[in-house]
Amino acid sequence: MDLYRRWLGELWNGPLTDLESIARRVVTDDFVGHWPGRPKFVTGPDELAAVIRQGREMFDDLTFEVAIGPVSEGDLVTARWLGRGHYEGTPASFHGHDILRRDGDRFVEYWVIAETP
Repeated sequence: MDLYRRWLGELWNGPLTDLESIARRVVTDDFVGHWPGRPKFVTGPDELAAVIRQGREMFDDLTFEVAIGPVSEGDLVTARWLGRGHYEGTPASFHGHDILRRDGDRFVEYWVIAETP
C-alpha cells in the first residue's frame, strides 16, 4: 500500500528537515498517535514530526524497513518493521508493529507496538 510506504519511507526515513511538511501530507490535522502506555501521546502532524525527530536524533544512521506487509483491510493498515542504526557507536536494532487507520489518502490514527530484543 502506497500510503504506508510513504509513512515509513518518507516520514520515518526521510530528511529530518522535512518532517513537518511530510507529516502534513501523510496524516490528518486531527491525527492521534498512541504509544504503549501513552494513549493519545501525539495529536496532529507537528507533534508527530517532533516525536519522530526526537527518536531519530537519539541514533546515528537510523533506518526503518518493512519486514512484513503492509496488510490492509477496510480502513486499517498494519505492518511489521525493523529499525537499525547505532546508539553511542554501538549497533542497535529493534522491531515492532504499526496499526494505522486511514481516511482517504491520509492516516487519522496510529497504534505502535515496539519490541526490543
